Amino acid sequence: MHEEINPTQRYIGRFAPTPSGPLHFGSLIAAVGSYLDAHAHQGEWQLRIDDIDQPRTVPGATENILKALEGFGFEWSGPVVYQSQRLGIYEQALKTLEARAHLYACACTRREITERGSPGEYGPIYPGTCRSGLQPDQRPRALRCLTNSDPVCLDDRLQGHYCQQLENEIGDFVVRRADNIIAYQLATVIDDADQQVTDIVRGVDLLDSTPRQMHLQNLLGLPNPRYLHLPIAVNDEHEKLSKKTHARPLDTHHCVQQLFRTLVFLNQNPPAELVKATREELWNWAKQHWSTSRLPRKKEIIVSEG
Repeated sequence: MHEEINPTQRYIGRFAPTPSGPLHFGSLIAAVGSYLDAHAHQGEWQLRIDDIDQPRTVPGATENILKALEGFGFEWSGPVVYQSQRLGIYEQALKTLEARAHLYACACTRREITERGSPGEYGPIYPGTCRSGLQPDQRPRALRCLTNSDPVCLDDRLQGHYCQQLENEIGDFVVRRADNIIAYQLATVIDDADQQVTDIVRGVDLLDSTPRQMHLQNLLGLPNPRYLHLPIAVNDEHEKLSKKTHARPLDTHHCVQQLFRTLVFLNQNPPAELVKATREELWNWAKQHWSTSRLPRKKEIIVSEG
């Protein structure tokens, strides 16, 4: 029903939502996929709240997320981890990277990068303006991680072989922002390593971030987890369902119908009568029948919120 994973290594998965608003159908896809994959491999499923970006954190959103996950019947291993409580650990990682000469201060503004950088598939490519050091009149803003032209590749369990040449496609990337907030790429790498995560199941919108995370893992001597990037749900305009596109919040009063819809989206072929089953009956079926070989090998699938 699923591909074999090294039986000598205990599977540890995770779900790491950002509390910038309530969970929605797109969130549920990632949660269900990671949860069922962990159960299929008799592993752990941990929960982390990625609240490092405090300006984006909406008051009450964390409590709403936890309540929604409980209402849908998710059960996680160990205590919930909060990024906002781990700032000292990230700073120590920055010191390690700096001691190994992998970081430099950058004075460039977004406008300057847009004007000077080449357009790339993932945005303007940082041209390395500050690599050789700042001028005496320049004020350091962000911290960037040095990249090179060696390809960083992974064999995604669903999307297949994927490579990036970071220097040419992304450029040296930010690990601490101009507002002193630790960047997502570094925080998630440190957290996944500390939580001993072996397998990351998440949306394919994060596939292009993975080589940057692997680059940091390699620089810090951390293991590379296995990755499985699920297709994302999009609207008719091919916009990802998100808070920004006003995706509907999950409704715990109709969790069975929404879980059933998620299993259909993930091509797990649940029997039609399960739409009227209890929450526990639906979960039991899903845990017994999870199959990565049936997952749709697509980047996106249009769904109707109507």
